[in-house]
Amino acid sequence: MKIIMKIILIIFTLLVSAGCENTVPEFSGKNAFQYLEKQCSFGPRNPGSLGYKECLTFLLQELVATADTVWTQPFTYDDLHRGGSYDLQNIIARFNPNAEKQILLGAHWDTRPWSDKESDIENQNMPIMGANDGASGVAVLLEITHILKSNPAEIGVTIVFFDGEDLGMSGDNTSYALGSQYFAKNLPIPKPDHAIVLDMVGDKHLHLPIERLSYRHAPRLAREIWKLANRLNLPAFDQSLGYSIFDDHVPLWEFAEIPAIDIIDFDYPHKFDNYWHTQEDTPDKCSPASLEQVGTLLTHHIYGIE
Repeated sequence: MKIIMKIILIIFTLLVSAGCENTVPEFSGKNAFQYLEKQCSFGPRNPGSLGYKECLTFLLQELVATADTVWTQPFTYDDLHRGGSYDLQNIIARFNPNAEKQILLGAHWDTRPWSDKESDIENQNMPIMGANDGASGVAVLLEITHILKSNPAEIGVTIVFFDGEDLGMSGDNTSYALGSQYFAKNLPIPKPDHAIVLDMVGDKHLHLPIERLSYRHAPRLAREIWKLANRLNLPAFDQSLGYSIFDDHVPLWEFAEIPAIDIIDFDYPHKFDNYWHTQEDTPDKCSPASLEQVGTLLTHHIYGIE
């Protein structure tokens, strides 16, 4: 009798576990990659360009079709290094805004106006395509919006596409992450419990150690996310510490005290070669499988929060 009861208990446990697993929607790397390609079809999305304006229209259309509320947060930036003024806008979309538990997911949607890491001097003033550095994080979050639309989560999710992340001048951190700085200083939503920022997550050779500033500002969240990746057998995630990178997660903590982490692969494609801020940052260097790993992790995080 005891053996039979043990067998029944084991079967029940397995069924419950399977049921819980089935409550997490499937993330499609293929769909996300199509969003990456769509953004790149507009060309470079550096502020003020035609590609920027066309992509803005596209992103707003996608979000209006999925989110509960959508709006832009306009701001201006005067470039003291190179001259000129930019009219910028963060794009904000909220899902289940009345839920008690709230998180923020973010990525920058602008691309860099200059290819300053190009070895060919003649190409250094050309804007980059930004397939990985710009489109990849947005692509993952666009697919997440469709999942949230079809499978409403118990928690609230705010998705922010930050502008002006890539207008910066080397050596001056404050000239980067302009959209997240403005957002954090002028918080347009109730303060979320935590934030996860995606940047450069489409690399075919994806390798994601824990970004050091993330671990410094939000160690508990960083450990939780990378342990979840380990449980999900996502090989790109490495639980060792990587670089310290000033990205959109830093202003969220510094100006609004939102515990925030950055999921980023800065070695693009690896330590011995560089497509970052060059004309080589194109869709053929990116992979649906890489986007799927990151999206799968976020989906399990969203639907696993109690």
